[in-house]
Amino acid sequence: MKAIGLTAFGGPEVLRVLELPVPDPGPGEILIRVHAATVNPVDTLVRRGIAFVSDAEPPYVPGMDTAGVVEQIGEGTDTDLNVGDHVMAVVVVSGTHGAYAEHLVVPAESVVRVPAGATDMEAATLPMNGLTARMALDLLELPAGATVAVTGAAGAVGGYAVQLAKADGLRVLADAAPKDEPGEGARR
Repeated sequence: MKAIGLTAFGGPEVLRVLELPVPDPGPGEILIRVHAATVNPVDTLVRRGIAFVSDAEPPYVPGMDTAGVVEQIGEGTDTDLNVGDHVMAVVVVSGTHGAYAEHLVVPAESVVRVPAGATDMEAATLPMNGLTARMALDLLELPAGATVAVTGAAGAVGGYAVQLAKADGLRVLADAAPKDEPGEGARR
């Protein structure tokens, strides 16, 4: 399979097309045919050698979020997913195990169905950003009716924080600078 990865750290120019074997899912794992993967800020830190990649030798394949289709389910895996389901997943990057690949094996508990009506590109933005926003709100333990301030609300995490806070019954005060607005094609 093809993957985008690196053998040396640096700027975007270090990214290369790699040929890697298609991974096989084991018990508790799901093989996804990747249709979309995001580029998160931490991925650029991995590429530059600033963030921890793993103790594995290069090459390294970045990518913490993906969306695609279930291609195979490991034997004995407890899941309500089926081959052919449209899914998204959060990925713990390690060595060549990253989302910038044609195929990816992840634990079944890291995979969920894509929300109805969402494209692969939209769904791939949800796992890491949505989980970050959800965890931040959960840590605050605010009761319904409380007020929360969200700075940078036009960004991915901020946008999800606003939506999740409203769903939790919170009053939201949000701000964003014009430079924070998402690019063309981004949706919330």
